[in-house]
Amino acid sequence: MSTPERLIESTRELLWERGYVGTSPKAIQQHAGAGQGSMYHHFAGKPDLALAAIRRTAEEMRATAEAVLGGTGSAYERIEAYLLRERDVLRGCPVGRLTMDPDVVASDELRAPVTETLDWLRERIAGIVEEGQERGEFAPALDAGAIAATVVATVQGGYVLARASGSPAAFDTGVQGLLALLFAATTPSP
Repeated sequence: MSTPERLIESTRELLWERGYVGTSPKAIQQHAGAGQGSMYHHFAGKPDLALAAIRRTAEEMRATAEAVLGGTGSAYERIEAYLLRERDVLRGCPVGRLTMDPDVVASDELRAPVTETLDWLRERIAGIVEEGQERGEFAPALDAGAIAATVVATVQGGYVLARASGSPAAFDTGVQGLLALLFAATTPSP
């Protein structure tokens, strides 16, 4: 892995574990096995490197979500696959955790990839709900945007509840409850 790649990956890990303030340039350099000169040769400073790391994290989250949302099956099955996909629940969502970092949220530049990714996810899920409505899989009265927001809120809130309790059970219970509600909104096959 090249030095810039090591720096980006190290910053991603440290942002997830420690947040922006807790991620010092020295910690990044030590984690990446790179010298100060290397870091500043490739990046203008910590904000520039953090932005590259946040963008990479956002891209990875989109790719992971799209891998299941873009799969085969009914609209319900694709949303179900997204909700049930394997996650490190107790570690939390690397993008969602950035929303709780006051330094990231205070910076329009650092917050932009986070906001764009969460907006993309809601829009993608809303599109799947609308596809399901068009195919007669979901009740036409559903508000696709509200359903999508609920799916994202359930996942992000599930991470918080699981971390607070020290158990993935709270996440799993929230997901199962949402799936039961979504299933009830499906229309029976003729």
